[in-house]
Amino acid sequence: MRTAIIGAGAIGRAWAISFARAGHDVVIWNKSPQRISDAIDYIESVLPTLSDNDLLFGHSPEAILKRLSAETNFKAAVDGADYLQENTAETVEIKKQIFCELDTASKPSAILASSTSGIVPSLFTEDLRHRDRCVVVHPLNPPYLVPVVDVVPAPWTSSETIAKTVAFLRSCGQTPILMKKEDPGFLTIRIQGAIYHEAWRLVANGLAAPEDVDIAVREGLALRWSFIGPFETADLNAPGGIRDFVDRYGELY
Repeated sequence: MRTAIIGAGAIGRAWAISFARAGHDVVIWNKSPQRISDAIDYIESVLPTLSDNDLLFGHSPEAILKRLSAETNFKAAVDGADYLQENTAETVEIKKQIFCELDTASKPSAILASSTSGIVPSLFTEDLRHRDRCVVVHPLNPPYLVPVVDVVPAPWTSSETIAKTVAFLRSCGQTPILMKKEDPGFLTIRIQGAIYHEAWRLVANGLAAPEDVDIAVREGLALRWSFIGPFETADLNAPGGIRDFVDRYGELY
């Protein structure tokens, strides 16, 4: 599959590794040629370490680099791409502009995905002719190390687009999690935000030092949550399962 990276910053170059190691051809576009050059240099610098740790799906660094190409001409980068991942600045106006250009220049069957960390897709895709093929695909950076990805549809994103996006991400070794409808901050960031909120409250109110909050997560909750989530944890934490958990601890929470 031909993929295009639109925006060659930290997220874009990380996505390029994920797509290329899955066997896809990747064209990297940015207005600044230097930004593209920096991205490819960075990718080349990390590939040996990823290879040493068996994180390139059995491919060599040289094979990964051969799948990457640089392009400063926007139309040339977009032309023929089956999947396009946008990684531009986190403002609605910039994303409106870039998605309008993507909608016009890409082939009608292409998926237009945004890496935005919190802007709902309806805010920048509503007026597009082919808005049904637009979706947010938000990674935890870097996606080549952290597999989970938020997949967030706009109200008009087609079921076909969602299915194709999920299948593509899985083929790249990612673990897509699908939101039923859009909401600012999506899923992973909202959960992370709730933890941040409580962490800062504990410190601001003089209840704990930042170092102890970090220890509580790093050496406590993270060890548990690395293999079971909060609902499964609750279900296993009371003899009668999650309903028993709620009866016992609901008021506390």
